[in-house]
Amino acid sequence: QVQLVESGGGLVQPGGSLRLSCTASRSAVRFLGLGWYRQAPGKQRELVASISAGASTNYQDSVKGRFTISRDNAKNTVYLQMNSLKPEDTAVYYCNTYPPLESWGQGTQVTVSS
Repeated sequence: QVQLVESGGGLVQPGGSLRLSCTASRSAVRFLGLGWYRQAPGKQRELVASISAGASTNYQDSVKGRFTISRDNAKNTVYLQMNSLKPEDTAVYYCNTYPPLESWGQGTQVTVSS
């Protein structure tokens, strides 16, 4: 079973930036697609960005041009660089494989507010 631990969230003003990190417990993730997901209060969890084992990326339309997903297989880590943050980006952010495993980590809270 792979465990994924997210970090890097926080409170940021609109227009600011944050970089989220997610480290996996097993190096086998280098052969898997990975994704960042988010869940805002009262809403369903949604896919924000994904990256294949070969580093091909896809983004939700609302974050295109602002967010960048990347991976470092030597560190078993996937990143989400978030720029030009908006209040509607406020959510708990999770990483998981893509498609996702059944189990989810605790996530990391991102709050965009002035």
